[in-house]
Order: sequence, then C-alpha cells, then structure tokens
Amino acid sequence: MGGGMMGQWETNGASDEWYTPAYIFDAMGLRFDLDVAAPPQGGPHVPCSRWISADSLTQKWEGFIWMNPPFGGRNSLTPWLDRFFEHGNGVALVPDRTSAPWFQPAARKSDAVLFVARKIRFIRPDGSEGASPANGTALMAIGPSGMAALSNAQRSGLGICMGKLTP
Repeated sequence: MGGGMMGQWETNGASDEWYTPAYIFDAMGLRFDLDVAAPPQGGPHVPCSRWISADSLTQKWEGFIWMNPPFGGRNSLTPWLDRFFEHGNGVALVPDRTSAPWFQPAARKSDAVLFVARKIRFIRPDGSEGASPANGTALMAIGPSGMAALSNAQRSGLGICMGKLTP
C-alpha cells in the first residue's frame, strides 16, 4: 500500500504490497504528515509522521498527505481519488493511464500532474526491486505543498510537470 500498492502491475494475482522507492520522495524533497494507504508497519521509504493502514477511506485525513492507493480493478482508484481531491492537500501516485475513465477527470481536478520519466520499479516487502511494470506512473498534486513537491521533482529530473492553464 501507501508505501506502495502496485496492484496488478507486475504479475496478475501477485501481492498488492508494493512500496514506492525512496528516490521518488527524495526528488519531491518534502515531508508528508500522513500516508493514507500504508502497510501495517508504515511505508519503509515514506517521509511522514503518521500512517493509516486499514479502512483509510472511512478515517479522518489530516495535513499534507501521501497517497499510493491500491491499483486493482478497472475503476478502483475512483473512491481514493474522490477522497484525495475532497481532502485538498497532498500528492497521489497513480498509473498514467490517460485513456482510463478516471484519469482525465482526476487530471482536471489536480493543480499539477507530473509524468514520471521512467517506469518505477516498485519495492517488494522483502526489499527486492520488482520488474519494470507495464504502465508508467503519474503524480497528481492538490494544494500548494503538492505543487511545490512536483516542482521540486521536475527540477530533480523525475519527469515533466504540467499545471493548470489559465484561460
């Protein structure tokens, strides 16, 4: 989960426990208050003060959040993204499935989206690196701290960031 849930990216039917590598957080250069989709022991690389590891969608979210939700079925990200945008302060890691029914509405609600330049090889619970996934990854930001995180990540060479265009 939040430290990373990659879902069915690497092998269909394999574990949902996948951790986001430390270099993603290093590139953003900010500390989070809360990881809202963490494994029970917390994500090993997530720079945050607290985490939620169960029933996250029904619990209170506070502060600047990190969200790497389960990437399961076709629209399984929708309730997570709805809650993320309702909260209004954080960074969400999502697959860059631009033609998926949830992606365009979420991108419109984001203050910024960073398309990660290379595929993220997520970390297994045993600490080993997973294979290259089929899809790339995007980071969606909401709020000033999220925008700062993605700006830092772009300057660090993590990918290309696109923000809201003014009319």
